[in-house]
Amino acid sequence: MTTLSVLDLSPVTEGSTAAQSLKNTLDLARHAEKLGFHRYWLAEHHNMAGIASAATSVVIAHVAAGTSTIRVGAGGIMLPNHAPLVIAEQFGTLAALHPGRIDLGIGRAPGTDMLTARALRRNLEAGVDNFPQDVVELMSYFDPATPEQRIRAVPGEGEQVEVWVLGSSLYGAQLAAMLGLPYAFASHFAPSELDHAIEIYRSRFQPSERLAKPYVMAGINIVAADTDAEAKLLFSSVQQAFVNLRSGRPGRLPAPLEGYERELDPVARQMLSQTLACAVVGSRDTVRRGVEAFIARTGADELMVTAQVFDHQSRKRSYEILAEVGARLAKAA
Repeated sequence: MTTLSVLDLSPVTEGSTAAQSLKNTLDLARHAEKLGFHRYWLAEHHNMAGIASAATSVVIAHVAAGTSTIRVGAGGIMLPNHAPLVIAEQFGTLAALHPGRIDLGIGRAPGTDMLTARALRRNLEAGVDNFPQDVVELMSYFDPATPEQRIRAVPGEGEQVEVWVLGSSLYGAQLAAMLGLPYAFASHFAPSELDHAIEIYRSRFQPSERLAKPYVMAGINIVAADTDAEAKLLFSSVQQAFVNLRSGRPGRLPAPLEGYERELDPVARQMLSQTLACAVVGSRDTVRRGVEAFIARTGADELMVTAQVFDHQSRKRSYEILAEVGARLAKAA
C-alpha cells in the first residue's frame, strides 16, 4: 500500500498572523502523527505573505520537538540559496536532537521571485549551475569523517539524514536516478512532466549505498470534507491563492468563496486546470476513488499530501478523512 505523508506550507490566512500559522503547524503535525501519517514536511519559500515556513530548519525543529514518532523534514530546502556546509550543520543538528526522524529534501528552484532570489544568493547563476556538485558535497558531510578531512560538519558527520531530490521537471529525475536517491515530484503545483519524470527516474536509477531501488513520492492536493460540495468550497481558497499569485497579487490564503471557479475568466480557469491537475477534492468516497486512480497512474511509493484550507479545524478534518481512506485502501490491499 502506498504510504501517506503531509506537506505543510504553514499557510498564513487572511486576518491571521505568522505566529498563529506556526501554532497551527505544530497542532496539525501532532494530529497527523496520531492519525498515522509517515512524514511531515515543510517547504522553503521567501518573501511570500501567505507562507510562514521561510526559516525552514527552525520550523522543522519546532515540529520535531513537539512530536515524538513522525518523521519531520524539508520538502524542500532550496540548496542554491545556501552553502552545503551550513545545511549539513543544520540538519546534522536536527538529526542529533531527533535521531532517525529527520529528512532533507533538496531542490534547485529559488522558492521565490527572481529579485528575492538574488537577495538570498547574491550569485544566482552560479548557485543553479553548481547544483549537482552541491548535492554531492552536502551528502559527503553526512559521511563519517576521515582523519585527513579538513572541513567537517559538526554536528552532521555520521548522522543518518535521509536525503531526497525534489523536482518539477526532468532535471531532478535524472539527478536522483544518477545519485541513487529517492525522488519527490512536485505534482501538487507543477504536474505537466509527472509521468515522464517518473519513467526517466525509474528507468535510469543506479543503486547506491543509500537506496537499493527506485522510490517515488508524488505531491498531490487533497481536500476532503463530509460532502463534495463542502470540499469544493474549501478548495476555492487555494484556487484563489494560485490565481492571485499568477496575476502578480500574492497574499495570504483567502477565505473560501462560493462559486469562485464559475466566475473566472477562461484564461484563469485554464491555468487552474493545468496547475492543479493533480488534485482530489470531495467526500470520503470521492477521495478514495481519486487516490486509487492517482496511485494506479503513477505507481507512487508514497503520496505527499497538501491541503491548503482556510479554516484550521476543517483542515484537520480533511486529513482525518484521508487517514480513514488510507486505512481502507490498506485493508483492501
